[in-house]
Amino acid sequence: MIIDSHAHFTAQSILEALKTKSHLFPNVELLENSGNVSLAFCNKAPTRSLSPKLRDIEMRLKWMEEQSLDAQIVGGWLDSFGYELPAREGEDWCRFMNDYQFASTAEIENLHVLATVPLQDGNRAATVLEEAMGSGFKGVMIGTQPNGASGNLDDPSLEPFWASAAALNAPVYIHPMFGCGDPRLNDYALINAVGRGTDTTTAVARLLFAGHFSKYENLKCVVSHGGGALPFMLGRLARNFDIHPGQYANPVEGFKKLYFDSVLFNSNALEFLCSCCGHDHVVLGSDYPFPIGDMEPLKVIENANFDEEQKKSILGNTAAKLFCIS
Repeated sequence: MIIDSHAHFTAQSILEALKTKSHLFPNVELLENSGNVSLAFCNKAPTRSLSPKLRDIEMRLKWMEEQSLDAQIVGGWLDSFGYELPAREGEDWCRFMNDYQFASTAEIENLHVLATVPLQDGNRAATVLEEAMGSGFKGVMIGTQPNGASGNLDDPSLEPFWASAAALNAPVYIHPMFGCGDPRLNDYALINAVGRGTDTTTAVARLLFAGHFSKYENLKCVVSHGGGALPFMLGRLARNFDIHPGQYANPVEGFKKLYFDSVLFNSNALEFLCSCCGHDHVVLGSDYPFPIGDMEPLKVIENANFDEEQKKSILGNTAAKLFCIS
């Protein structure tokens, strides 16, 4: 089975329901202009326009068939997670999205959905995750900044969420946010080209030094976009650990427990990633349907210097075990 483990989906039914249930979410605004749809949270700047490809299931399934994909793990659209919302409203908003996401994919056997949780509140995030896993979700996708445009995943207030994910054996897909807070990224489309990677690198490096992957022994995390710069900088992280004895957790030990997707576009880079973490800790990904995603995701694996067993592991065997797909 060939499984695309990194893709995004927004159910059209979420938008339709929001039109009639907007009173439930006073800090969420649906904006429509000349066929473009976006959201706004807490009177802040609107999100990017919501791509039709995010919502069109038939187009998605056709593309999957063309790319020889047997299954796809679909997380939500990070712009819509609403981490800026007040905690109670954020909890209700995540349940609302999860309900429609699950209902829209329940009858499509080759789509497997990841939940969204209100990461702005660790206790509420744990509660929503427990409900979602009990309902049949395959895991959860989270952003790197739990307050929307700020915050850290190693914040002590999030410990209930991490503990719940470990106890439930729920895979956590760590995905960068769109806004990375560095004005130097505002030109040359660098937010996507560079900012996403630096955001991931910083967020996960903090988790490594905080010892999350030792503290929560059964925690399973997949890191987007090949882990950003983490594989290349692992030696530097280890050196930082060595020169601060007793202050931080060993990042190399934590790194060994992580999983990574293959969205690197370059076979040499993918080979290096595998040399750092092992072929059994890498899963196929596309980042569908975004333009910077890999719309021919099997090619980077086919062109790499891997044997057949290594390719099978990346193409689907590891993901099938990780997300419990048969």
